[in-house]
Amino acid sequence: MLKRCHDRKEKIQGENIYITLVEEEDVGELVKFEVKNRDFFQPFFRKQEDFDYTTQGQWEIVKKAIEDAQTDRGYLFLIYLQESNELIGKVMLNRVMRLHLQSCWIGYTLDQDYNGRGYMSESVKLVVVHAFQELNLHRIEAAVLPHNLGSISVLLKNGFHKEGIARKSLKVNGNWEDHQILAIINESNLEK
Repeated sequence: MLKRCHDRKEKIQGENIYITLVEEEDVGELVKFEVKNRDFFQPFFRKQEDFDYTTQGQWEIVKKAIEDAQTDRGYLFLIYLQESNELIGKVMLNRVMRLHLQSCWIGYTLDQDYNGRGYMSESVKLVVVHAFQELNLHRIEAAVLPHNLGSISVLLKNGFHKEGIARKSLKVNGNWEDHQILAIINESNLEK
């Protein structure tokens, strides 16, 4: 559950990190985060335009994320270290579908300097609990490049199960790539 804290941002507290929904004042931090990690993230995502690494580009991304949250289409959470309040990553719930589906897709990025320390596993756990308990979603899916073992491990640690390979399903750096599909079901709402 999001709780309002002294700095006026609503937070979901973890042990080592906390997450917040993105707000307009986060644009400057996001530009620095994206520029710093540009080369590190590039092998895993679509080819980004230079515009995406500008203040205006991030402003447009944040504006859309806020609109998506207000209309229940998606949620962009920022990950901060408890000890320093440093922005170290993002978790996105995308393509929220209601009615008979009650599902979404999850994606995430973590600053290259903080990989392998359990921060993303903790962040995904917080977001999954929020998605199931507060957003009342039934299913969360993820699509991961099969060689991205670290990301697959994060999902498996959080109760996701492998469902198969989606052949040539997403374009990454101009090439259609296979993706491992993983999902988790909200077991508590199966009777509802």
